[in-house]
Amino acid sequence: MHILIGRCGHLFVLISFAAALLSAYSYFRRSAAGNTDESWAKLARWSFYVHAGSVIGVIVSLFSIIYNHYYEYHYAWSHSSRNLPAYYMISCFWEGQEGSFLLWIFWHALIGLGLIFTQKNWEAPVMTIFALVQAFLCSMILGVVIGDLKIGSSPFMLMRDAMPDLPVWKMKPDFIAEDGRGLNPLLQNYWMVIHPPTLFLGFAGTLVPFAFAIAGLWKKQVNEWIRPALPWAIFTAMVLGTGILMGGYWAYETLNFGGYWNWDPVENAVYIPWLILVASIHAMISWRRSEAMLKAALLLSIMSFLLILYATFLTRSGILGNSSVHSFTDLGLSGQLLIYLLTFVILAVALLWARWKYLPSSEKEVSVWSREFWIFIGVIVLSLASFQVLVTTSIPVYNAVAGLFGYKSNLAPPADPIKHYSDWQMGFSVAICFLSACGQYIYWKKMQAGQLFKALSTPLAVTLLISTAIILAVKMDNPAYIALLVMSIFSLIANGLIFLSLMRSNVKLSGGAIAHIGVALMLIGILFSAAYSKVVSVNSSGLIYRKEFSTEMNRDNVLLWRSTPLKMGEYTLTYKGNCAEVSGFPTFVKKEFLAHTQDPYRAVALGELSHNNKIYFKKGDTVRVQPENTFYAVEFKKTDAKPDDSSGTFMMYPRAQVNPNMGLLASPDIRHFAQADLYTHVSSIPPEDEEREWKEQPEITAAINDTFFVNDFVAQLISVNRMEKIEGLDLGPGDAAVKAQIRIFGTDQNYIAEPIFVIKNNQVGAVPATLTELGLRMTLLNIDPKTGKFTFGVSTTKKDWIILKAIQKPYINVLWTGAILMVLGFAMAGTRRLREYRLTRNREV
Repeated sequence: MHILIGRCGHLFVLISFAAALLSAYSYFRRSAAGNTDESWAKLARWSFYVHAGSVIGVIVSLFSIIYNHYYEYHYAWSHSSRNLPAYYMISCFWEGQEGSFLLWIFWHALIGLGLIFTQKNWEAPVMTIFALVQAFLCSMILGVVIGDLKIGSSPFMLMRDAMPDLPVWKMKPDFIAEDGRGLNPLLQNYWMVIHPPTLFLGFAGTLVPFAFAIAGLWKKQVNEWIRPALPWAIFTAMVLGTGILMGGYWAYETLNFGGYWNWDPVENAVYIPWLILVASIHAMISWRRSEAMLKAALLLSIMSFLLILYATFLTRSGILGNSSVHSFTDLGLSGQLLIYLLTFVILAVALLWARWKYLPSSEKEVSVWSREFWIFIGVIVLSLASFQVLVTTSIPVYNAVAGLFGYKSNLAPPADPIKHYSDWQMGFSVAICFLSACGQYIYWKKMQAGQLFKALSTPLAVTLLISTAIILAVKMDNPAYIALLVMSIFSLIANGLIFLSLMRSNVKLSGGAIAHIGVALMLIGILFSAAYSKVVSVNSSGLIYRKEFSTEMNRDNVLLWRSTPLKMGEYTLTYKGNCAEVSGFPTFVKKEFLAHTQDPYRAVALGELSHNNKIYFKKGDTVRVQPENTFYAVEFKKTDAKPDDSSGTFMMYPRAQVNPNMGLLASPDIRHFAQADLYTHVSSIPPEDEEREWKEQPEITAAINDTFFVNDFVAQLISVNRMEKIEGLDLGPGDAAVKAQIRIFGTDQNYIAEPIFVIKNNQVGAVPATLTELGLRMTLLNIDPKTGKFTFGVSTTKKDWIILKAIQKPYINVLWTGAILMVLGFAMAGTRRLREYRLTRNREV
């Protein structure tokens, strides 16, 4: 057993926790009023260096355990397996709670080092908060038990300690599992390699403006903290927004609910602090020109981090129960998480209470036509949008709190959460688009009322022309949709004109305009891809597939039989068969071209595997496969295409896994077009244990090279050869066996059936050849040496089938284009604010 690496990893955890505490205390002493002793600063820095180094040691230890398959450790056994590709080993690292906490700690450590080297004036008070947060986070993976008190959950726990009741320990105390349980099938996606690190970097980034705000209150520097905090806030909003969008695209590519956002509580828990963070950025920007927004900037900067902690409590305490598919199981840390949250809530509230009188207030009445007023309204709208999601998402918390006081709460989440949240957020989005259009003009043009209306006349006229054309073209009649479309286009045109104006003067100032353009495009893309998505796989057969299926299932899916074309809208679909993913091969391989071996992750090629005239594997080569994944090859062909025109023909390979605990896990395949995505997934497949009813057909007699009909196919008897041995059957000196080779001409490929005729111990037997994909079984029944003819028995059953759903998602590319522009705008704005801060700091020095 590899005990040493686990002990080293746990020692690194203990050191990182102790070093973080020591660093927090040392920075606190250094920052205390009247304390100018540099020894505290040196001790604080070196303590944090030790902390950061220990965090790296923990990461290296845990990843080594996972990568080297040390299954004596519970974390490695729970989240990995020997057959996972190397890049998915990275996903295994943060699939569990302990690993995700460690990822969060790692980003905090890096950011903390960056603050130490760049924020000399603010280092002590800011790093006091930073190191204290790190100590709390490290306690989550501490794994220390004192009596009945458990502090944290260690990723280095051995199997025998994590699962002490297993009977195997009594029989074999040194038992080590041969393999692990593997990675959650839904997480076996390349987005899961990059999405969690991005999201947790965003989580970590919210601590920076929080720490500056708390430090500003603590040191009574209530104005000065905003300049250094603003670039970090913009950077964090960019990263956290990118992480959220990555999660949406992962859901779009991997899950089969037909979209990218499902208003799941865990999705909401990340969306809420991002909105508050964006609101805080606008408040900070407004403060630079007026002190009216200082209090809002403080409150929102503090709230963005506290809401991240609240989201952590929601997703990891088990309080969501079955209301979220994303939440972690409860590891018994709910009390510790609650203490973590309440500690910083109490700290923030206490400081705000004590320092509120020091916060300046503007005595000058803000004009309705001032930039500060419009930003203030925008901040309110963003905050209300966040609050609406927070109130509904927190329903399980209300019920739990009521239960603590002996009351039974009957509150339940909305029956249709998508409609509930979408209706509310659509209204807020309309307001945000209107404000971003008018506010930008007031911000940059410095206009009064009459000037504003005159300046906006051109974008308003263009907006109405474009909106009217779109509304008439798509026959839009929903007032809410019309309002969102008109306001999004208005924001797009107005911010586009501002961008063109800044292009001529100073393009570096255009980050805000670009971000607003991106948001407007995203809303247009969301509107069309969600509200006007169209199910194209309408069941026009008049048949009900199964009585136990829902009405929607029977109505919105098509049944595809193997090799039988079916018209679906503008396409003719043909299900071509089941495929496997072969490592090192650029596309998918039909399963009938592979022979199984005792190792489910290995198969033997039954012929050459080639693609684009390049041979990748020869017949008889052993190849690596992923047995849990089956890809269903479906050919789409334009119905009106000419027979020799292949431009309108393409293949799609929706994936499905049959999981013993989770049932059918279907992942879509998506075909991207300029105007719409074609989104397909399998809704049902034949059960693996399905009993097929075989029907006997008339016998067939044929000689070698004869052609004949088998069911609906043309077949040819190619050869009949003597066999010296048969796998699983011993042939004696007086025994004989022959194998027939029959070629069956399919619509898309040829098949070979090889029935065997056996004479053993003067008894006649047969080994039939079954072609499941064709619903065909052939048996060599008799051989007539005089005529040279052979008699075959034919049995048929229903062919292989799948039930498929296809959806058109119009103009979804507009959404992703807008997302890229929004992130670019944040990056440009953050770079500009960072440059301004550095210039200001250099002048002060």
